[in-house]
Amino acid sequence: MASGSPPAQPSSASESSYVPGSVSAAFVTCPNEKVAKEIARAVVEKRLAACVNLIPQITSIYEWKGKIEEDSEVLMMIKTQSSLVPALTDFVRSVHPYEVAEVIALPVEQGNSPYLHWVRQVTESVSDSSTVLPC
Repeated sequence: MASGSPPAQPSSASESSYVPGSVSAAFVTCPNEKVAKEIARAVVEKRLAACVNLIPQITSIYEWKGKIEEDSEVLMMIKTQSSLVPALTDFVRSVHPYEVAEVIALPVEQGNSPYLHWVRQVTESVSDSSTVLPC
């Protein structure tokens, strides 16, 4: 996603420290790529997420209203601050075409500290970030 030289490593202990669970990966299924891209762009623009990965062509098999259903969908993997999950959920529910939109979030316990710091930085600040990292 991003090109060029890798970003500098954190310069202070406060930047490299990470509170387990303060970042979450949220998952949302969408009926197609168009809907997924629209929602993904909106949550990033609103800073409800630092990054959204779209995983196309998943097959979902589930029970709905007494019937077993099978659908082709697009999975969104959304990286955000855990504290923003309720607002993210509310926004997705307000724009999603499904009667019951899937929005589930799992806390990130460990990972690349500079990346996790970037997720928090992007979702905390309204100003542009000069550092661009791949999702």
